[in-house]
Amino acid sequence: MNTACSRRDFIKTAAVGVTATGMTARSYARIMGANERIRIAQIGCGGRGRLAHMTGVHKHDKAENVEFVAVSDPWRIAREEAAAMCKEWYGTDVKQFVSYRDVLACKDVDAVMIASPDHHHALQLEAAAQAKKHVYVEKPMARNMKELLRAVDAVKEAGIVVQVGTQTRSLPTSTGCRELWKSGLLGKVSRIEQCRNGEKPYWYGYVKAHLPKSAVVRKEDVAWDEFLMNAPKRPFDAGVYVGWYGYLDYSDGPVANLGCHFVDLNHYITGAQFPVSCVCNGGIFTWKDENKFTCPDHVEALWVYPEGFMMVYSSNFGNGSGSRHRFFCEKGQLNLDNWGAPTYTPEGGPKRDGKIRGVNEVQPIETPDHFLDWLQCMRSGKTTRAPIEAGYQHSVACLMAVESYNTGRRTTYDAVARAIRRA
Repeated sequence: MNTACSRRDFIKTAAVGVTATGMTARSYARIMGANERIRIAQIGCGGRGRLAHMTGVHKHDKAENVEFVAVSDPWRIAREEAAAMCKEWYGTDVKQFVSYRDVLACKDVDAVMIASPDHHHALQLEAAAQAKKHVYVEKPMARNMKELLRAVDAVKEAGIVVQVGTQTRSLPTSTGCRELWKSGLLGKVSRIEQCRNGEKPYWYGYVKAHLPKSAVVRKEDVAWDEFLMNAPKRPFDAGVYVGWYGYLDYSDGPVANLGCHFVDLNHYITGAQFPVSCVCNGGIFTWKDENKFTCPDHVEALWVYPEGFMMVYSSNFGNGSGSRHRFFCEKGQLNLDNWGAPTYTPEGGPKRDGKIRGVNEVQPIETPDHFLDWLQCMRSGKTTRAPIEAGYQHSVACLMAVESYNTGRRTTYDAVARAIRRA
């Protein structure tokens, strides 16, 4: 990376603290120059990696001067499909690796995108930070507080640019909702709730979907230990490999995987950060079959926030009706049932004052999409739309729910100790 004199002079003045823009000297040194090509590696080449990450960045690669130069995945078919996409886009052969460790050892990789199974995220994020690579990381960021803290602290130490994959923050309507909230028009909120239901759990769709060219997963094509990583050892199982979302060894189920979008968006809109307490219950009530999935198909979590409101997330995967996302406030209601077209009304507000009449559309505020925001922040040094701090906040809330579900106990959060307690 080129370092002009002006940059060295800046670092000298900023070395002992934080600049007016909020950047440390370490983070400033990680900014990509305006003319430097950002070389990206994709870690995890499943449906999310290929069809969201890679495709999402590709539409910006010429304008933002970025290029994929490496891919990694335990499954040969997936990484070869990802490499073929790059060949079509750039006309060159990218590096292919089984392990993310080999990606992070590449000196010609500036940034990585992590779309691996949930139980890989925290370890790969921590390792990427230690390797001084910028990161786009899918949620959930971690599956326990120990690995969460290690990853967050590594990111802070490295001064890298991180975007967490809670992309609903980057919808123009989400920023519109945030500005509406800040106006005070709705008054104080008492309850925020989302029911995200379905006729089947989402992991059934992954058993056959997202496989490139309808490929069959064969043992000889999968680096099984690389997939298992720190999960319990077990013999190769193709069904487990493609359906890992449904097994507690690799994922924590609906609250951590879908509910985190709800929690994070609510934090973004309201400015709330951490719950005071949480209770969560659920179980497998509908889908008991030969797959022997272990994640709950019905779950409900309830958090209490110090600002004085309750937040509730539930999933019923035994019936697809009744989905909703509402903010119940003293002067009306914010309705996000349709994320693309939220509305607000005076409905139900005990202190409605006539300032809200009828059904009103939330005015969108244009923002860069989630991938573009990350790319631009790698050059500007500005804070991403979903920075590591936001990821930590929604991760804590989700881990409180996971701990409550697993133990049957109410949980609390100790912000000073950065610890989840059982009440």
